[in-house]
Amino acid sequence: MIFQSLKVGCYIYRWHRKLRSIGFSLTLTLSRIRKELMEPTTSRKVEQSQRLQKRAAALIPGGVNSPVRAFGAVGGEPRFIVRGKGSRIWDADENELIDYVGSWGPLILGHAAPDVLDAILAAVCNGTSFGASTPVEADLAELVISAFPNLQKIRFVSSGTEATMSAIRLARAYTKRKYIMKFEGCYHGHADALLVKAGSGVATLGIPGSAGIPEEFIQFTVALPFNDLSAVEHAFQKFKHQIACVIVEPVVGNMGCVPGAGDYLVGLRLITERERTVLIFDEVMTGFRVAFGGAQEVYNIRPDLTTMGKIIGGGLPVGAYGGPSEIMDLVAPLGPMYQAGTLAGNPLAMAAGFATVKHLRDHKDEIYPRLEKLSGELVEGVTAAAKDAGVAVCHNRVGSMFTWFFTSGPVTDWDSASKSDTAAFARFFRAMLDNGIYLPPSQYEAAFLSAAHSQEDVRQTVAAAKQAFAAVKA
Repeated sequence: MIFQSLKVGCYIYRWHRKLRSIGFSLTLTLSRIRKELMEPTTSRKVEQSQRLQKRAAALIPGGVNSPVRAFGAVGGEPRFIVRGKGSRIWDADENELIDYVGSWGPLILGHAAPDVLDAILAAVCNGTSFGASTPVEADLAELVISAFPNLQKIRFVSSGTEATMSAIRLARAYTKRKYIMKFEGCYHGHADALLVKAGSGVATLGIPGSAGIPEEFIQFTVALPFNDLSAVEHAFQKFKHQIACVIVEPVVGNMGCVPGAGDYLVGLRLITERERTVLIFDEVMTGFRVAFGGAQEVYNIRPDLTTMGKIIGGGLPVGAYGGPSEIMDLVAPLGPMYQAGTLAGNPLAMAAGFATVKHLRDHKDEIYPRLEKLSGELVEGVTAAAKDAGVAVCHNRVGSMFTWFFTSGPVTDWDSASKSDTAAFARFFRAMLDNGIYLPPSQYEAAFLSAAHSQEDVRQTVAAAKQAFAAVKA
């Protein structure tokens, strides 16, 4: 009886979703017609978001569950989002916004992608979690492994932080060494040993690291400038045969978008091979984003271990780490490196991830070229608008991942990124928000374009930027 009720409920929900989709399409069409007939608005309602923020602040630190959402670096009122469809989101005050955050990267197919919603619905009708193995875990593992040639086995966890933390523990177990090497401005989650010159949220808040981390916890972490191979060589000479792993974002997303320059990533691969040190590519952000095979496909480099998240969960909490069987077989229950998780391999996240990655695989020949084209037009269009307005802006972009830096540039590492005029960025952010464009509320976060964005979205965004740069100059 309960099962039948669930089935009926699921069928009703499916039809309700289809009707809502029609409604969304009609709403978007009418909205666009209305905007063509009206002058651009100069302010937007925020009363409901203000009310919700006040309530949340009394119950949750800062009113948010991740610091950057508080708008501390840009000022103004944090928006409370109530729904999304395609490239658009709507806040609690019914303001419609073109979204370039995309849940910080996972939503490469856009909000409420039909295939993903169908997969989640089918999964949830069978239960939300079992604490036991489910068939879809191997389905998703097989898909992910097929896209990354160096992967033979993969372990799913519940977050990117868990993935990087576990990969580092595994590298230490494999090499029997203590030291780890990371790079300034790269964020690999909030594990104690990794919150050293970590960019992203700590940079946005102006915090050098984090309180509550004893010096002893980071004594084996070597933090070096990004894109500087000479510093890497020097560190390997200083800590001869002691470095277990080098972990790097091949395209940094957490000091803004900053790619590895020239032969930097090749150099890291050659040095780590020579020193028998594990090279970890943190592709939590870049995996399936900059190409179907991630940054490894773009740069034709095979690391020893890879961490992932975001897109492989289709918008639900997920993380993963993987590599060759020789290393992965050290993970419990096969080996002595222990790692576990109550919700690891959660069937809802696995279903959403499988639907997302399968859609990308089946349509990659059309999706990725289109993402490249639209992202290029968007980024170059906004940069040109800045130049016309006399505002110092440069940009970095790899595929559909990008940042406009409010500095003359170029930006190649944390030192050059930190020269950005964050006050000018804040004015730009607020002006863009006022014109219906939702950007990451920090100079030091990458923005993302999805397969749901259109040529019209790009046109509207560039037009809004032309107005926003006037506010920057004011």
